Amino acid sequence: MTDPRLLGIRLNLYLGEERATPAPAMLMEALQSVEIELGDEGNDGFQITFGAGRRSGVVSADSPVFEHPLLAPFSRVVVQVVVGPRVESLIDGFITHRQANPGDGPGSATLTITGEDVRVMMDVEERSINHLGLSSDLRVLTILTRYQKYLGGSLRVIPARNSRVPSPLEHIPIQSGTDLQYIRKLAAAHAHVFYVEPDATPNTNTVYWGPPPHNSQPQPALSVNMGPNSNARLHFSYDSLKPESSDGAALDSRLRVLQQVIAQLPGGPSLVARKARDYQRGIVRKTLARSPLGDGFLGALDSANAAAERSNNPLTATAEVDMAAYGHVLKPRRLVGVRGAGRQLDGLYYVKRVTHAIRPGAYQQRCTLEREGVGRSIEVMQ
Repeated sequence: MTDPRLLGIRLNLYLGEERATPAPAMLMEALQSVEIELGDEGNDGFQITFGAGRRSGVVSADSPVFEHPLLAPFSRVVVQVVVGPRVESLIDGFITHRQANPGDGPGSATLTITGEDVRVMMDVEERSINHLGLSSDLRVLTILTRYQKYLGGSLRVIPARNSRVPSPLEHIPIQSGTDLQYIRKLAAAHAHVFYVEPDATPNTNTVYWGPPPHNSQPQPALSVNMGPNSNARLHFSYDSLKPESSDGAALDSRLRVLQQVIAQLPGGPSLVARKARDYQRGIVRKTLARSPLGDGFLGALDSANAAAERSNNPLTATAEVDMAAYGHVLKPRRLVGVRGAGRQLDGLYYVKRVTHAIRPGAYQQRCTLEREGVGRSIEVMQ
């Protein structure tokens, strides 16, 4: 099989109003750099810089790049990279900020556009509405259907543990704020993540609201201390104060008694041989269970479970990956293997964040990895 790195790397840029189409040749020629940040918290973002020199001999005229309508605020932007035969979509979003630099000499002016993924369109209008008779996941689905003209793809919404419809006699869910703020509030209450990933077809996205996907197919391994097979530089950090347990008591409004709240981590396969609570000899921070959504005992139980899940990854790693050596687009919200770092640090990690920095002749990837303890659970071969 041909190594895709030998076939070269190409960047595709699409621009438009509500739907993006291939960028004009003039803008592609002016393109200087692209930086894209992707992760499972907050919005994904992009920053693209264009050369914006003025027309020769016309000092008072604006550059055609400055004037171009496709670079106006809230224009749609889709960025893809083509690695060999593979098309990898990095982001689909809208311009939210423009920064002009006139430069100090002829031809040195630049225009930098900054934006966020399509979820930014869910964050421009505040609402005050109730979600009577809907569980958290159905509230999310109801909101997302209003934005299908931007999302354009499939919606994957995973019900939370203890998913339920609140009794109107106990609690009426009220949204006060933007749709994006409310969806994120629900995600935080259940230790879920909410993200949008562009599909290979421009202007279509897959939406995910659910627990962090720790069971994905691992991406090709990051290798260190392996001579010519090394493809990354990694630094590891272990925070023993991050893991926590949450417990307490809360009123069960149906039974009219106080019920004990004890956080429980979800089951399923582990990425490590030795989890943090065992590695730390059982010493973890203890916090009081609270109910941020105001629905009594079950709300406090959800909150305790979420707090335990969010704090469950004390081992983190930061990596710098050279595309020329790695040969693949590293994606967040998936697993990746690490090898060559030793028995405690080798193994699988969850990719929490990735930054892509692209300019002519260079493609760097920076990422943040995490997992719940030390020691590999499987042998990482490639």
